[in-house]
Amino acid sequence: MTEKVAMDAAVAEFIPTRRSLLSRLKDWADQESWRTFFDTYWKLIYNTAIKTGLTDEEAQDVVQETMASISRMMPAFDYQRAGSFKQWLLRLTAWRIKDQIRKRQLGIRHPNPAATGTTRTATIERLADPAVPELAALWEEEWKNNLLEVALERVKQQVDPRQYQMFDFYVLKEWPVSRVTNALNVNRGQVYLAKHRISTLIKKEIASLQTNPYNPVQSKPMEPK
Repeated sequence: MTEKVAMDAAVAEFIPTRRSLLSRLKDWADQESWRTFFDTYWKLIYNTAIKTGLTDEEAQDVVQETMASISRMMPAFDYQRAGSFKQWLLRLTAWRIKDQIRKRQLGIRHPNPAATGTTRTATIERLADPAVPELAALWEEEWKNNLLEVALERVKQQVDPRQYQMFDFYVLKEWPVSRVTNALNVNRGQVYLAKHRISTLIKKEIASLQTNPYNPVQSKPMEPK
């Protein structure tokens, strides 16, 4: 198993429900927690919207409207009613994607012809319902990608740039170690050390995103206000 495959497996295992973070979001004045939440999840929402066929402008609206819904719902947020955080966030995102589709149908928004077409429009129509399996699969893929990206970005800020570059070339880009040593004028030991150190930090960062997990229950979804 390669290091990259191992990290992907870790991503699948450590999906963040972020109960502690959600608890802090009940405080409107806690700007740091809101910033952390936005930085962690906005790309997940945006990329999912884009992959359903929305334009950049529409996807940005989905992000803003989803975040606005969350901010309104947080003071009364109840874990038992909401169930799985991942599925709750999917429902909110899917509803906002559906809102954008409705605007198109009503002629409120005119999509960029270069960004859409018969194939992408058909995809949007299939994914409009949050219960559609295709949307759930797309969300799962983006969820894992987003988690790894967040973990990588955080670790990148913690380590020496040269070490991260060795890790990037060797693990993420999957260059042969000889190519890495030649390109960066380092030895094999330095490359292996960078790989070990940064991989360990990434796994710890992913695990930290799982702080205070909770077992989801099946319940009625919370409707957006």
